[in-house]
Amino acid sequence: MTSDEIARSHLRQARLILAEAERYQGDGVWHLAVRRSQEAVELALKGVLRGAGLEVPHVHDVSAFLIEHAERLPAGLTQHLDRLVSVSRRLRREREVSFYGDEGSDAAPDRLYTVEDAGQAVGDARMVVDLCRAHTRA
Repeated sequence: MTSDEIARSHLRQARLILAEAERYQGDGVWHLAVRRSQEAVELALKGVLRGAGLEVPHVHDVSAFLIEHAERLPAGLTQHLDRLVSVSRRLRREREVSFYGDEGSDAAPDRLYTVEDAGQAVGDARMVVDLCRAHTRA
C-alpha cells in the first residue's frame, strides 16, 4: 500500500468517525462525542502527514510532528497550523478521560462532559477533517 493510499484511507476513516461523533452529539452522549472527535482529528492529521510522504509516529497527538515537518505540508494547511496543533493537543488530553472517566475522583465519563464540551470537540474535529481533506494531495 502506498503513502497516498494510506492517506486516503485515514481521511475516509476520519470522515466516518466524525459522523459517529456527530451522532453521539445529537444523542446527547457528550463523552463519546468528545472521544470520537479526538480520533477523527488524529486520523485526519495522520492522513495529511502520510500524504506528504512522511512516516507517522504511533502517538495520539502528532502536533509536534506537524510543527517539525511544516515545510512538507500543503501550503493551505500551514496557515492553519497553530489551530490544528491546538486542537490536536487539547483533544489528546481528553482521550482517556472521555472514555474511562476520572479515576482520581471516581467520576464516570458520562458525568464529566457537557453539551458545550461536545459542541466544541465536534466543531473542532469538523474543521480539522475539512481542512485536511481540502488540502491533502492524496
